[in-house]
Amino acid sequence: MRLVMTEPVERTDRPYARRWWALLVLCLSLLIIVMANTALTVAAPDMTRDLGLSSADLQWVIDGYTVPYAALMLLLGAIGDKYSRRGALVLGLVVFGGGAVFGYLADSAATVIAARAVMGVGAALIMPATLSLLAATFPRAERAKAITLWTATAGLAIAAGPVVAGALLRSHGWSSTFLINVPIAAVALVAAFVLVPPSRAGHHDRIDYVGGLLSVVWIGALIYMIIEGPHFGWGVKAVTAAVVAGVGLAAFVLWELRHPRPVLDVRRFAHRRFAGSNLAVALFFLAVFGAFYYLTQHLQFVLGYDALGTGLRMLPLAGAVFAGSALTGYLTPRVGMRLTVTAGMVGGTAALALLTRVDAGSSYGDFVAPLVILGLAIGLALSPCTDAIMGAFPESELGVGGAVNDTSLELGGSLGIAVLGSLLSTSYAHHLSGAAAGSTLPPSALSTAQDSVGAGYQVAWGIGAKARRLAEQAAGAGDPQQAAQLKAQAGQLAQGARQMKDAVGSAFSDAVAHTSLVGAVVLGVGTLLVALLLPGREAPAPDAAAEEEREPAVGAAR
Repeated sequence: MRLVMTEPVERTDRPYARRWWALLVLCLSLLIIVMANTALTVAAPDMTRDLGLSSADLQWVIDGYTVPYAALMLLLGAIGDKYSRRGALVLGLVVFGGGAVFGYLADSAATVIAARAVMGVGAALIMPATLSLLAATFPRAERAKAITLWTATAGLAIAAGPVVAGALLRSHGWSSTFLINVPIAAVALVAAFVLVPPSRAGHHDRIDYVGGLLSVVWIGALIYMIIEGPHFGWGVKAVTAAVVAGVGLAAFVLWELRHPRPVLDVRRFAHRRFAGSNLAVALFFLAVFGAFYYLTQHLQFVLGYDALGTGLRMLPLAGAVFAGSALTGYLTPRVGMRLTVTAGMVGGTAALALLTRVDAGSSYGDFVAPLVILGLAIGLALSPCTDAIMGAFPESELGVGGAVNDTSLELGGSLGIAVLGSLLSTSYAHHLSGAAAGSTLPPSALSTAQDSVGAGYQVAWGIGAKARRLAEQAAGAGDPQQAAQLKAQAGQLAQGARQMKDAVGSAFSDAVAHTSLVGAVVLGVGTLLVALLLPGREAPAPDAAAEEEREPAVGAAR
């Protein structure tokens, strides 16, 4: 047995013997990409306190990862196809691990954001490489099963990130959460040489760098607009980004339509199966990332669980993803992709609809059913969509196919956090204003409390702390009249603190219910569109391999 795999998988005349071990390496690589975001959600409060982050700083700590990740995937996927898919994976793991170490050492908002951006570049190399290597390594008959396990890993990572980060935060600082990724990246790096065979396109023209750079511009500008506009207002930056995204997209489409070998043949979106699959992926992750964003806050702030407790209570989602993935492997070959994906999206819509019942009296038990249904829905819907997207690309463009799937995922996730997050914030501020009406709370304190649920509880805690100080002064006062006055003031403040805490919890619960309703409507409408777009079982998908064989001139040129 060779210690380092050197024979390209394309040169073997039989399925690669260690392909399931290779899949484990690819799934480990995927695991750290998803965990990098979900772990941060539970570390954010500690990071905010230690570094004195503003709301804008915190937003860019989270999204500094997203912009390069989404913008670079298409171009880097094409480069991996031409030169080396395993090389892209290895380089991505090195860059990602280096960014994680940089984040561990960071001591300011700017350095944390920079570290996250470096990790985003690494993720943009890793993500399309995992799918392209999977498709190149597995025969077509086994690919759907392999993609199902790949998808299930993403569901596991959504819950695993908060659990591992929460365990670390019990005895270590927030910076330790960056190190979660380093040992996994190191293991995956070594195992990639031992278990993952080299792979690249058997023939490939010169890369369409102009199209690739245009994709970087318009996707990067679009993601920036999605982040900037809903959170910080539609000022000059957001509007400029919107214009750049629109012009860049138009230029990209026109260039790709005219180019003989485009980085992405946009005509593929005319195929119902391909277009419907990408729409389903984007909509699903809009719902999943949006719901995850506000559910973790509700568990931490309103129900009072610590970081580890929050992570553990998200585990039903991960378990249900595995169950849904097993179910889709059984159902899809029997009832067809359209029914399976539609059923998954209906389940996701139902999960969000159940969250509309959340109120101030809700306990964790009220969240279990939505989490389980959402996990089942993810497992049911996403694997067939990813398989369909990858199946639309010939062997020479597997990296691009992976990048298209992952870009849809990332665009949907970014929209979910930005749009549903912005709606959540607006709804919370509105409900808190109503709940605090008639109170003696100063306007400045109310404004601070409306900034976020964390800020609201901090205001309540501050009022309570002032009440305790006055009570201590009353106990030590020598003048009975002064003591009585101080005691009365302390009582009023203590009552105000309790009222403020109740108002914040009630307002955020109402905001979760309102935001979930909007999310359910969006996903429900999207479900109808996807059901109309996806063809029935009788309509065959475009044969990408046959399409490539019909281009002998291309093969000769390569």
